[in-house]
Amino acid sequence: MFNNAGLIGDGEVRVTDASTDNFKRVFDINVLGGFLGAKYAAKVMVPAKKGCILFSSSISSKISIGLPHAYKASKHGVVGLTKSMVVELGEHGIRVNCISPHATVTPLFQTTLGLFDKKKGEEMIAALAVLKGTVLEPEDFAHEALYLASDEAKFISGVNVPVDGGYNLSNQSWKMGFAALFG
Repeated sequence: MFNNAGLIGDGEVRVTDASTDNFKRVFDINVLGGFLGAKYAAKVMVPAKKGCILFSSSISSKISIGLPHAYKASKHGVVGLTKSMVVELGEHGIRVNCISPHATVTPLFQTTLGLFDKKKGEEMIAALAVLKGTVLEPEDFAHEALYLASDEAKFISGVNVPVDGGYNLSNQSWKMGFAALFG
């Protein structure tokens, strides 16, 4: 079962501008939707004594970047949901994992940032990337999901896998600071 639905919301990045209705809507889709998907999958998987439940989170569950509070908090909630189900469902042979990708230039990404040119979006992400020379594609995220769902990952449970080329390990503030000093 792959809980992959999610949305960013209205894009309010300042808490003083954030709407309660938007916050609830983001949590309903990103967290409650994942919970319900896992709940009903578990009802089938527990009697079968096997299964795999995957959640989509975001690199924003590992670092704080300029995204709306509702989105970031909901993605932390998805990771928490993953962790809370691991032990309970592991007793029944069910693996539970989470995948946290970096930005990919999808139609949602383009709409959110007001970018209509895919190449420009990829150049923007590449400029900030730690791993140079490649661009994260939606297929890369799909490959990670397929791996975690496969028998090759039969003993992997309880992880939040970053698919970000090492981005979550880098402090972008340092990068910008050095560029300002020596650039």
